[in-house]
Amino acid sequence: MPDRSEGNRRIYSLEQINELRKFLADRRPSQATSFDPQRRDGDKMQVVAIANFKGGCAKTTTALHLAQFLALQGLRVLAIDLDTQASLTEMLGVQPVLEVGDNETVFSVLRYDEERRTLPEVIRPTYFAGLDIVPGQSELQYFDYETPAAIVSNNFLGDEYFIRRLATSLRSVEDKYDVVVIDAPPQLSYLTLNAVYAATGLIIPVQSAMIDVASMNQFLYMLDEMLEQMAHFGASVDHDFLRFLLTRHVPHDVPQVNIAALLRSLFGESVLTSAVLETTAITNAGLENKTLYELERGAVSRDTYIRAIEAVNAANKEIYGEILKVWGRK
Repeated sequence: MPDRSEGNRRIYSLEQINELRKFLADRRPSQATSFDPQRRDGDKMQVVAIANFKGGCAKTTTALHLAQFLALQGLRVLAIDLDTQASLTEMLGVQPVLEVGDNETVFSVLRYDEERRTLPEVIRPTYFAGLDIVPGQSELQYFDYETPAAIVSNNFLGDEYFIRRLATSLRSVEDKYDVVVIDAPPQLSYLTLNAVYAATGLIIPVQSAMIDVASMNQFLYMLDEMLEQMAHFGASVDHDFLRFLLTRHVPHDVPQVNIAALLRSLFGESVLTSAVLETTAITNAGLENKTLYELERGAVSRDTYIRAIEAVNAANKEIYGEILKVWGRK
């Protein structure tokens, strides 16, 4: 039974809402996907990688809010933290230094020796219903150290080829999740290449500043060069969608508005219509190790919160819409 507030209003948990979704989907089969959007037979699991070179472009914040937003829609979501800083891990309630031991990150799934583990072994539930995580910590860097020797050895081919290892491991959880959200490291490493190769969709957060655009341009150029080489060796990449997301945007800042217009003129519909605003609401939430979806009333002014949550929701809805298109629902 739902709890009741002081005003005698019912308060439903996300688990209870998901139960209601399934109940309504069973009672109204013709509208089932409207109530319960989880994957059906024939829908492929979506893997959304959030990647860019530039630090400070809100990459982890984007991944975190997207993962929680999709879980709030009723989807089964797996977040994978590939960043050695492990900010996503910490924001989802796992302390990287204290609670993530050796061989408990995705490195254990990608490594090349007999200590390799399966992906289900390193997945952990989070406090957020419908959202699990593969945590990160500093041991992730070992994959970049070990991969050159593995390539030279020529012992790891086919599905075990270095760029295919994450994609191969994700097959073992296809029956458990609808969407995987990957927080890639802020450099073009072997881990980033694994994320990009495994992804069905790529989101590139970029701030409306010339230095950020220049960094993004370098990222795209180097990524294109690397993927072209990979395709030459039979590891071609085919994304269902690639979108740029304007982050930390100040809509009344003329230089930012001009750069945003430039990006839209260059990339057209590949730039999401909605931009995530620069706001104290996200900053204050981060200071409390929370997201906008968890921020308590009164932490920021009502107007500030509304502007922030509307911007984040609008961007996430667009990405969700891309997923639904792939599933043939929109």
